[in-house]
Amino acid sequence: MAPPPGSPAVVPIKPSKIILVGDSTTAVVGGWGPSFCAYHVTSFAACLNLARGGRSSGNYRWEGSWDVALSEMRAKGYQKTWVLIQFGHNDQPGKPGRSTDLKTGYPENLRSYVREARAAGAIPVLVTPLTRRIFKDGKLDNDLAPWAEATRAVAAEMKVPLLDLNRDSVRLVEALGSDYANRFAQVPKGTAAAVPAPATPAGTEVQVQPMAIPKLSFDYTHLGTEGANVFASIVTDELSQAVPEMRPLLIP
Repeated sequence: MAPPPGSPAVVPIKPSKIILVGDSTTAVVGGWGPSFCAYHVTSFAACLNLARGGRSSGNYRWEGSWDVALSEMRAKGYQKTWVLIQFGHNDQPGKPGRSTDLKTGYPENLRSYVREARAAGAIPVLVTPLTRRIFKDGKLDNDLAPWAEATRAVAAEMKVPLLDLNRDSVRLVEALGSDYANRFAQVPKGTAAAVPAPATPAGTEVQVQPMAIPKLSFDYTHLGTEGANVFASIVTDELSQAVPEMRPLLIP
């Protein structure tokens, strides 16, 4: 429908898209992604969080989630689409159906993501894995350091923008210390797993089909609101430096 006669000339928008791909430390209810999309991106960029809990660089592809992301990258109407890719937590050993080999499978998976994102017309950005907040003898145990280093190597090899979230999150958590870093969890330490009761408005019948209910708990990996806000700010700052052309779309 055309604007009314005499209206000011309409300037077509030039929207962009940002897609988040990764595991629970990026996903809704546990990651930095919700805060990033909600508070750090202007309305001229669609921000789509396709990260999912329990996913590695392997099973994210095997289950078809990457195909969904590729479909979003090919969507018409956007002048540019960026895809931020963060894996590592579930690629580690001891996770059947998820683990990948650090020397071969993990880096090759990242290379495939980069190649295929570019082929779909998107701009890939690799993100090193967010640190866990586990301290041993008063020092942060960064058990994700090898996966962060492998991510850096692929980024350098394929000339991909890199957000070194592992480096920056390690520095921050070490500086804050264990007690303060515990505030970044979903619930306070010592709290039993919280399963909110579904709300039923007064005077209405109980819904036959219940809504999804997140299971919140204290751990040293996942993020509550405070943690999500802190690390989303770090991601935004890194992104503004690694991909300067995105700056007009980002809010500090």
